[in-house]
Amino acid sequence: MTRDSQRAKVYAAEEFVRTLFDRAAEHGDPVVDFFGTRLTLPPEARFASVPAVQRYVGQVLSQPAVRRRWPDAGPLRVRPRSGATAAHYERVDNEATIAVPEGRTVWALRELVVLHEIGHHLTNSDPPHGHAFVATFCKLAATVMGPEVAYVLRVVYAKEGVR
Repeated sequence: MTRDSQRAKVYAAEEFVRTLFDRAAEHGDPVVDFFGTRLTLPPEARFASVPAVQRYVGQVLSQPAVRRRWPDAGPLRVRPRSGATAAHYERVDNEATIAVPEGRTVWALRELVVLHEIGHHLTNSDPPHGHAFVATFCKLAATVMGPEVAYVLRVVYAKEGVR
């Protein structure tokens, strides 16, 4: 496996994007000034449980636009990840799984984090956070949440030096 050299940059960029969404939600105003551009952010789904995440993953993977773009994407199971502070994607043999923490780690039970993990499923690239993953995640975010989200991700990735 190739060294995942831009993992920290990808995570930093995505934390910035999640904070942007959080601040917009806190202020009750989806319109943000983003590096000189006024954007209206879409609402971001939040989940209360692993079964809710599983339903969302199934809905995303069954969208016609997602199926057309990634026709070889197989099923993706969601399971709880206890005692962990991060979501995680894993593939063992032919079974793909997203593990999400429940309970006190509610930040992982949100749409941007789940889409990140689905992006791993659709890419299955080496390194895990390389160019192929970043491109896939941006396309997935545009398809599912809207082009504004992909634009924000691309700009913040570039600001962080993600390629």
